[in-house]
Amino acid sequence: MDIISALQIAIAQLIGPSAIFYALLAIGLNLHFGYAGLLNFGQIAFALLGGYGVGIMAVNYDQPLWLGAIIGIAAAGMLAVVLGLPTLRLRADYLAIVTIAASEILRLVFRSTSTDDFTHSTNGIYAYAGSFFSISPFDNGKQYSFFGVKFLGGDLWSMVVGWIVVGLLCLMVYLLVRSPWGRVLKAVREDEDAARSLGKNAYFFKMQALVLGGCIGGLAGVFNAFATQSINPDFYSTAQTFFAYGALILGGAATVFGPVLGAMLFWFLLAVPDALLRQATSGDDPLLNLSAQQVGAFRYVLLGLAIILMMVFRPQGLLGNKREVQLDA
Repeated sequence: MDIISALQIAIAQLIGPSAIFYALLAIGLNLHFGYAGLLNFGQIAFALLGGYGVGIMAVNYDQPLWLGAIIGIAAAGMLAVVLGLPTLRLRADYLAIVTIAASEILRLVFRSTSTDDFTHSTNGIYAYAGSFFSISPFDNGKQYSFFGVKFLGGDLWSMVVGWIVVGLLCLMVYLLVRSPWGRVLKAVREDEDAARSLGKNAYFFKMQALVLGGCIGGLAGVFNAFATQSINPDFYSTAQTFFAYGALILGGAATVFGPVLGAMLFWFLLAVPDALLRQATSGDDPLLNLSAQQVGAFRYVLLGLAIILMMVFRPQGLLGNKREVQLDA
């Protein structure tokens, strides 16, 4: 087996557009779960609205991409308000139930044939981000190689923009959580009654965190819509939210860079066994007798084992602090 080739493929995934998408999802979840103690199991719903905001405005109404991005992020923020109003005064599990239900409802509505004229249902929306790639300094169809790691020009441009956005969001989170607002938010997470006794409006702070994290989730959807030029409702399944949680667990909740490191590690751990197993099952005399579907499933088994081991031996994640991950449910 060619281990060097497998590592090159894995490094491409480590810093590629998919890692950026999950890093953005996990940064939003980190504000919810890590800093505010909110159980949001529907983060992908915010990404769905962000992505469809771009696609619908560009294709249906021939509007510029930046306007679609603003509308998509605003729609994600409004969804957070709608979900938070009836649930944030109740126990944490109510928000979890409502968010996971809302994400599935939105996905099914957007894939329904009754909304085909608006959302294009299961056909999806494609090829609308030409203006984004037109300003790229790279040749979109050309393949670039860096120490054997290969990227298409379009992906390289998406990565440059995406990592800049991730860096700016990390800076924003760093400043927020070290501000008086962030200290109150962590106080609400650790002991809501104590925060209330000091005159802090816990409901108001939790709503702000929910909206801000939801808008970041919407931004993740916007980025994915730009990078892939493809929006399909079946992509926005509940599993994507739990992948983002997996990234957050690996990197460490309630840390600034934990979600980013976790997303990179998540895709690296998926890509390495995938590349090695596909090499082992190819050729005239394969080492393993596994189908392509079995290889795809087995890599998730290995990733799941890695997350379980992380939860057992380092539950706070690679960058986390045990005191920061206690959740008062």
